[in-house]
Amino acid sequence: MFSKPTNANKSAAPAPAPTRSGPSGPAVLNSPQAVKPAAPPRMSSALGADLIFEGSIHGDGELLIDGAIKGDVHVAHLIIGENAHVEGTVRCGAVEVRGRVIGNIEAQTVKLHETAFVEGDITHGQLSIDVGAYFQGRCQQFRPEQSASHAPTAEPVAAAAEYDAGHHG
Repeated sequence: MFSKPTNANKSAAPAPAPTRSGPSGPAVLNSPQAVKPAAPPRMSSALGADLIFEGSIHGDGELLIDGAIKGDVHVAHLIIGENAHVEGTVRCGAVEVRGRVIGNIEAQTVKLHETAFVEGDITHGQLSIDVGAYFQGRCQQFRPEQSASHAPTAEPVAAAAEYDAGHHG
C-alpha cells in the first residue's frame, strides 16, 4: 500500500515548490496570488540646460530643471539645478533649490542648498537653508487648523485689560 521511494523513482518525483513566508503563513511562489509583478519604476522628467520653457507645468511626478522656466510649476517633487532659473510660483510636495527662483514657493519640504538664490515668499511644512544660500522674502510654516474647542477666547484678555485700565495705583 505504501512504498518507500527508491533512488530510481526519486528523480522522477517533482521537486517541492519553493515557498516564502507571508503574514498568513507560507505562500507558494507559483500561485498567481503570491507573485505580483513589480510596479515599473517612476521616471523623472528633466528640462535640460539648453532649454527655455514658457508656460505652466503640472504633474504628479518628479521634475529636474537645469534650464529656464517662465511660468508656474506644480509637481510632486522638484529639483532645481545649479544653473536653472525659475520665474513663477512653485507649488510642490518637496522642493530642492540649487539654482535661482524668482517667485513664491509653497511645499511641504523645502531645501535651499548653498548655491540657491530665492526671491519670494516660502510657505512650508519643513524648511532647511544651507549656509551660503540667498533668500529674500518671508517664510511661513503651515499650521494645522485650530478646532473651536481648542481656540483661545478673547474674553479673559479683554476683561483683564479693562481691569488694569481702571486701577491706577
